[in-house]
Amino acid sequence: MRVKHALMGAAAAALFAVPALHAKTFRWTSAAEISTWDIHSQNNALQNGIHAAVYESLVYYNSRTFKIEPVLATSWTQVTPTQLRLNLRQNVKFHDGSPFTADDAVYSIERAMMKTSNYTPYTAGIDRVVKVNANTIDVFTKRPNPVLLNQMTELRMMSKAWAEKNNSVEPKDIRNVTQETYANRNAMGTGPFVLKQWVPDQRMVFAANPAWWGKMEGNITEIVYTPIKSEATRVAALLSGEVDLVLDPSPQDLPRLRNSPALKVVDGIESRTIFFGMDQHRDELPGSNVKGKNPLKDLRVRKALYQSIDIDALMRVTMRGLGQATGALIAPQVNGWNEAIHRRMPYDVEGARKLLAEAGYPQGFEVDFACPNNRYINDEEICQAVTAMWSRVGVKAKLRTLPLVTYFPMIQRYEASIYMLGWGVPTFDAMYSLQSLVRSVGADGDGNYNVGRYSNPKVDAVIDQAKVQTDLLVRNRMLTQALQMSNDDVSHIPLHNQVIPWAMKRGIDVVHRPDNRLDWRLIKVN
Repeated sequence: MRVKHALMGAAAAALFAVPALHAKTFRWTSAAEISTWDIHSQNNALQNGIHAAVYESLVYYNSRTFKIEPVLATSWTQVTPTQLRLNLRQNVKFHDGSPFTADDAVYSIERAMMKTSNYTPYTAGIDRVVKVNANTIDVFTKRPNPVLLNQMTELRMMSKAWAEKNNSVEPKDIRNVTQETYANRNAMGTGPFVLKQWVPDQRMVFAANPAWWGKMEGNITEIVYTPIKSEATRVAALLSGEVDLVLDPSPQDLPRLRNSPALKVVDGIESRTIFFGMDQHRDELPGSNVKGKNPLKDLRVRKALYQSIDIDALMRVTMRGLGQATGALIAPQVNGWNEAIHRRMPYDVEGARKLLAEAGYPQGFEVDFACPNNRYINDEEICQAVTAMWSRVGVKAKLRTLPLVTYFPMIQRYEASIYMLGWGVPTFDAMYSLQSLVRSVGADGDGNYNVGRYSNPKVDAVIDQAKVQTDLLVRNRMLTQALQMSNDDVSHIPLHNQVIPWAMKRGIDVVHRPDNRLDWRLIKVN
């Protein structure tokens, strides 16, 4: 079903009345469509970046320094080790003209903590949120949390009254494909842009918010986003001038894009690691020819899958230099990283065959293998190449690829035996990855994206100790220790950190961010 939404009425018409002489439209594309406009429903980096045009957080990263800066909170004070007081910006209006208050801030954080939310990694450790007065809130944590402000960069603010009026008090459960809520298809924030139209898989249009409290450094007054799955079509749209920027140009097209006098390419290493996860929970894998047991529970099998991947060939042929091979679950920009955990196990086909034989699978086995086909750089091509590599050691991976809007809900329903995931770290701290990906599924955001349901009590213990450790040096050692234990156990199979190129017209000015998102406030169309 295609759904079209637009603001209606005289007020809306006035809001979008921008003199044509001064209007600057920014047209961009990437392979994927977002799945929802509910800001607490699906934790997806592309989606979060698009949502940030409309919905604002209390704090955010400065695009140039990547230090935390005030947004809807103007200042904050650590009253006690477990009490953070935030002073809210006054005279801020939502797009419907209603004021942003402490009630909205308290509600928004509490909404992110609800059972249907996928934003519990950002609320991890929060005990309660209390309204002090109309312009002040206190966030109480269960323990000292040195990265609480980092977590809050992704907690965007929603109008409590709007949510209540439109029966969207709780986030949409992304795993429930039949559930529909108003906030899923509509948006109303405080940000610099207003969602004017959304035709899923076709077109998304934003208009400048003339009542925005902030100051635009850029000059765009309209944003048009067109998802284009085909790599060739995306590049053709840029070359023809139909779009101004391609967020994910194909590696094979980069040489001619770099050589075009009308275009430019801006590169940067993203704080995102691409890896494979494995179902280590079920006693028998659906669709496998192995009955009565789960081969992926065996460390020798996981090592064999890891060591049969020719990572150098993947980086050279498939990624064409747009990947930094790694053995870690985090990128170098993330606190907790070091060279030791970055080092990969060697590529060793014979060793992999020997490990499979020792595990009782001398002829290999069949296994389900799921990947997205429009989320990461050459995601489908990577999975096709790895399928061929695994076949050399007898592992017959039955590859299926899906668009991200159906892929992520599917893996969160635990319906994949082996799956691809790319994990960015908005907090730039390893606890975000360890707690979400490695920690056993539990309360307070534990295992939020541990969709292979890996579980090791010893690793859990180190992660839990790091949560309450106030000595930062000791805490950092614990983070690295937990990452190394995860490596030793092959909890996941790391592949690479993405190197992100953005291709655009020469007249476009943007700031490249390590989280691979555009800062709408800074874009200039010359």
